[in-house]
Amino acid sequence: MSPLLSVEDLRVRFRTMGPLKALASGVKNPFVDAVCGVSFEIRKGETLGLVGESGSGKSTIARTIMGLRPPTGGTIRFDGQVLNGLAPTERKPHLRRMAMMFQDPVGSLSPRLTVRSLLMEPFRIHGVTGRDPAAEAERLLNMVGLPADFGRRYPHQLSGGQARRVGVARALALQPDLIIADEPTAGLDVSVQGEVLNLLGRLQGELGIAILIITHNLNVVRHMTDRMAIMYLGRFIEVGSTERIFTQPRHPYTEALLSANPEPDPDAVLDRVELSGEVPSLMTRPAGCEFHTRCRCAQGICKSVFPSRAADREDPRHVFNCHFPLSERALAGATNVS
Repeated sequence: MSPLLSVEDLRVRFRTMGPLKALASGVKNPFVDAVCGVSFEIRKGETLGLVGESGSGKSTIARTIMGLRPPTGGTIRFDGQVLNGLAPTERKPHLRRMAMMFQDPVGSLSPRLTVRSLLMEPFRIHGVTGRDPAAEAERLLNMVGLPADFGRRYPHQLSGGQARRVGVARALALQPDLIIADEPTAGLDVSVQGEVLNLLGRLQGELGIAILIITHNLNVVRHMTDRMAIMYLGRFIEVGSTERIFTQPRHPYTEALLSANPEPDPDAVLDRVELSGEVPSLMTRPAGCEFHTRCRCAQGICKSVFPSRAADREDPRHVFNCHFPLSERALAGATNVS
């Protein structure tokens, strides 16, 4: 099966100061690299999770795919069509097949519009006519388990969980093939998080949509995703099936993230791996392996040579960038999360 979404060597840079100020300050490179050569694929009906600390570049990838940010380099293909360089009118039919759920469930909804108007907004944006607003709103609300009279409410009259359900309904309005969910459970109580994840899982099974989940919540990743990619300073440092990475992480950064994940069993004995220091600034990236300043396994070569991509011998699809990858069955006891 050919991939629905294919991202190859994606690079995104941000300007840190204007040209005149850079010239006056003697700064030759007034840019910061937020995403550095990221590649991945998502097939129809598949769920991929992007995981990493804040500032690792996860949301930048999502916004670039949706055309909200131009890439500096690389290629984005959707259903075989290269999206880079397309004019807005040429890109619009492809964007109609993609939808994005933003991080803030209430703040992402316009306070001036009723729920019915919010649900009909995608139709207006993409010029879809001939739809009965009341009937469409009722259909979408029913799809996410909300009564039809919610269409008359405003966002401030919704709870966080209800607002997130409206966000899901809005994302599904045009029957997309891909949903990009940026922190879909952010700001929600644990019980409501489970309801939202189960809703997304059910709708994915019924509609066959692909989902790209961006989160730092590892319980969400394990519950929802088929594969996961670990990001650090704008790069993928480990990619593989979710189950294999949880049970056999090969990169020390992945090991630390997994060991810090909350364990619901109060009697569980956990071997926590503490990360030392702070995340380096994108303005002053460390030489060599960029994780070496915080890595318990770092040796001399890590400080000067960036590690090449390696593959697990048992599963070639499980790849990682590390000079000294963890042995098999690392964290066997510490990653048993549910």
